[in-house]
Amino acid sequence: MTLLISNIRWLVGTHPLSIEQLKGREISHLPIIENAFLLIDNQRITRFGTMPEPNRPTRADQYVDASNRAVLPAFCDSHTHLVFAASREKEFEMRLKGMPYETIAANGGGILNSARKLGVMSENELFERSLARLEEAQSLGTAAIEIKSGYGLTVESELKMLRVIRRLKEKMGEKMCIKATFLGAHAVPTVFKENRKAYISLIINEMLPKIAAEGLADYVDVFCEKIAFSADETDEILRGAARFGLRPKIHTNQFNSMKGIETALKNRAISVDHLEVLTENEIKLLGNSPTIATLLPTAPFFLNDPHTPPARELIDAGATVALATDFNPGTSPSVSMPFVVSLACIRLRMTPAESINAATLNGAAALEVANDFGSIAVGKMGRVILTKPIPSVAFLPYNFGTNWIEKVF
Repeated sequence: MTLLISNIRWLVGTHPLSIEQLKGREISHLPIIENAFLLIDNQRITRFGTMPEPNRPTRADQYVDASNRAVLPAFCDSHTHLVFAASREKEFEMRLKGMPYETIAANGGGILNSARKLGVMSENELFERSLARLEEAQSLGTAAIEIKSGYGLTVESELKMLRVIRRLKEKMGEKMCIKATFLGAHAVPTVFKENRKAYISLIINEMLPKIAAEGLADYVDVFCEKIAFSADETDEILRGAARFGLRPKIHTNQFNSMKGIETALKNRAISVDHLEVLTENEIKLLGNSPTIATLLPTAPFFLNDPHTPPARELIDAGATVALATDFNPGTSPSVSMPFVVSLACIRLRMTPAESINAATLNGAAALEVANDFGSIAVGKMGRVILTKPIPSVAFLPYNFGTNWIEKVF
């Protein structure tokens, strides 16, 4: 199938194919072609440039007039917990009444609550619910996505989650790129509360071998936080996963700074995610590292947490900054990347150009798919967003809370 989009007011994100991520202040450069065309053939971008398009093909299966509209690369959401059994709005009410998230988690809520619900749900029902969420994400412009396990916390339930993610990959096919992350170290189950070492042993010696045998995961993750796992425990789990070829993408520094950054860098993590609480030294470490700083602004927003990721300081230090939804039932129940882009501008003081780059090309880098996604370049997958008529590109994050997407190709 050939698709020709003509009269594009702004063709956004035309980074050269050789650029796979934007480090430090490079993120402020968002190349845009005005009055442009874009040709997609057999799902790949084959040509683009300024109108009138040269050598217009004699036949295209679909023609689109994009007058007064922008076209931009589809989003790459590199941190989600999309597979879960049920929502947790009761905990939302508890927080509104003043109970901190950490207190809710310590009393059996949070992750443990989700694990109990998932444990009794059939794989088929879990798949159907997750597919509906994935299709919503696609309708909001996401073309590449990471999905974690971590609401199982038993061998059987973790495998169930990862098998659901595999089924989602098979169902979506080329419509969406999906990466799977094993997050068995999301919390310590109640039955192991007095014997943490036994649960870590279960992860390393039982879960990981079975996951590797079925090829169920692309990455490994650990929640390095006071309510979850220490830096030393994180290091032990990451070293165990490395034996099976699983590279880390780490939850850390959401509520506390506790050597999670150093542990992640030691284990050559692809990304460190959350980063609401960072020291000056940790910012410097990330600025001098290839590890990507993935920021999740909807989580502190939803938790009403006064700490927000120091995006400006990370950018100024030279770090590669990506944005993702952290979509999950407890602390970020939204799969909307457009809202993430707006919040990055409003709460993290990122510019529209920076936030769009962080949600597209740098998100693709955090998923290791920048060769196919994240920018408009010849040879990349033709996964693009057509906006409704807009007055400028900056209008996209400015016009938060409204659906400015006309169509996702």
